[in-house]
Amino acid sequence: MGLNYGVNNSSGQVSLKDSFKILNYAFENGITTLDSAEAYGNAHEVIGKFHQENPNRKFKIITKLPKDINKQISKKVDTYLIDLNIDQIEVLMFHSYESYTNNIERFDLLKQLKINNKIKSIGVSVYTNDEIEKVLINDDVDVIQVPFNLLDNANLRESILIKAKSKGKKIHSRSALLQGLFFKKIDNNNTVQSLKNELIKISDISKNSNIPISDLAISYCLNQKYIDKTLIGVDSLSQLKENFKSLNNILNTEVTNEINSIKVKNYNLLNPSLWK
Repeated sequence: MGLNYGVNNSSGQVSLKDSFKILNYAFENGITTLDSAEAYGNAHEVIGKFHQENPNRKFKIITKLPKDINKQISKKVDTYLIDLNIDQIEVLMFHSYESYTNNIERFDLLKQLKINNKIKSIGVSVYTNDEIEKVLINDDVDVIQVPFNLLDNANLRESILIKAKSKGKKIHSRSALLQGLFFKKIDNNNTVQSLKNELIKISDISKNSNIPISDLAISYCLNQKYIDKTLIGVDSLSQLKENFKSLNNILNTEVTNEINSIKVKNYNLLNPSLWK
């Protein structure tokens, strides 16, 4: 809603009017939390305008600090609260593990913001299991956001996420649809070509189980007991309505085991920031 995003997005940035339609439908159907960031264009402004026009429909907001944070973090949070038109940020998150480590000395400021009820929780967005492992030792981190999907699956993530849950962390999964990569045609796209066999396997599982890939992808995340929230992205109201159908799917053991058997050898192919 704040910029043109997603490898399978052909329609560009969602208009303000359509954003409001999506947000109204989401709220009416039980979605209470939005994930945003300062880096997501004017997304804060869009959400803030929605809250202003719909004071009885206020979302809980997860937002992320920019990579470079100065000592004016309190002022930045105040700006977020004004832009988003809310009283408290649900989760204030570091956008990357690097940002987290570079600003570890500022946790006293973050803890004070919690005491002042300006933020409810502190989180870190990570990519690798090693990053998760290192974040776990910090008792002041409440939420860990991690990629999890049909390729970046339990075969790779389950053990470390179960460990994180045992330490009281909340787990939010992202990249459920891998920015729409699961729906791209296998053509000359370098990333798609490199994951050709794995994407064909997903297509086969979808056909054999008679479950659309989008339903398969979202249901797979929602079915994991160690995941507290699953983040999805949409660029239209119709897309969101389709995604809601996934809530009714309970994947059986056979389908789940087939997904878990998929092993991507080159993990970098699962990191959109490294795609060419």
